[in-house]
Amino acid sequence: MAELSKEKFQIIGCVDGDAEAIVRPNLTYWQDAWRRLKQNKIAIFSLILLSVISIMCIIGPYLGKLISGVDYTIQNHVAEAINAKPGTLNINEKGEQIGTYIFGTDHLGRDMFGRLWKGGRASIIIGLVGTLIEVLVGALYGGISGYFGGLVDDIMMRIVEILNSIPYMIVVILMAVLFEKQGILTILLALCITGWTGMARLIRGQVMQLKESEYVLAAQALGAGSKRVIYKHLIPNTIGIIIVYMTFDIPSFIFAEAFLSFIGLGIQPPKTSWGAMASFGQQVMDFYPHELLFPAVAISLTMLSFNLLGDGLRDALDPKLRQ
Repeated sequence: MAELSKEKFQIIGCVDGDAEAIVRPNLTYWQDAWRRLKQNKIAIFSLILLSVISIMCIIGPYLGKLISGVDYTIQNHVAEAINAKPGTLNINEKGEQIGTYIFGTDHLGRDMFGRLWKGGRASIIIGLVGTLIEVLVGALYGGISGYFGGLVDDIMMRIVEILNSIPYMIVVILMAVLFEKQGILTILLALCITGWTGMARLIRGQVMQLKESEYVLAAQALGAGSKRVIYKHLIPNTIGIIIVYMTFDIPSFIFAEAFLSFIGLGIQPPKTSWGAMASFGQQVMDFYPHELLFPAVAISLTMLSFNLLGDGLRDALDPKLRQ
């Protein structure tokens, strides 16, 4: 019979007990999503560009006053300062140079640089606030509808279908008739009355899928009420989809505001937005193309950045793509 000893048994592939060592750090869901988002160079560039645009919308009007020497609301009645080209010097009545119109001026001699970033405030505020209202109402409505199902779901979805069949243009025209002046609040009200229905349908479908999960059944078995299950378990597990939806919905609001202002149903003078500036620029584009070019480029870059960022977030927040 062979004699067994410790020398005949050796541990191979494990040095100094390193089998317990953690090769990969433990990452939470959001840490892993951020790690994957950083690998998407286009999405990160879009995020940086959106940050720059947002910062310029905050400080741009004040920066324009320093560069041009006058506030963006001041009208210059000097002939050379009306519809001036980009880079035109700002000369006062004494013949002294007090600044430069780096983006030129409009038909009233106002600085385009300051007005561009002032108009961006209105466009971005409408995009962000409108999307936030739409997400809050749609997520709550869709969560309740999908969780209870049955007759409650049938009634709530029929209401959604009725609202979804109403063109938002009709609502905007009605708002224009009811209110003498169209401002940010009027546009938000018109766009949000029926805009939340898409989010409600999306969340309803996700909740109907998630409510049969084990953690929901466990919460119900422990005595959790419907309100707690919806708020604490179902809606938080749809947060990834909500974030992606928001990044695609914000440019939709910005474009809707630009379109309404372009046709005269949006922001009214003396207030301005990118759409209102593009509307005035379109009237003189044959002679002064810069008055249309700058707001059009601002709208295009903002919408493109949000869409590219949304693509990156969709890939980063999808657990199926985790490596």
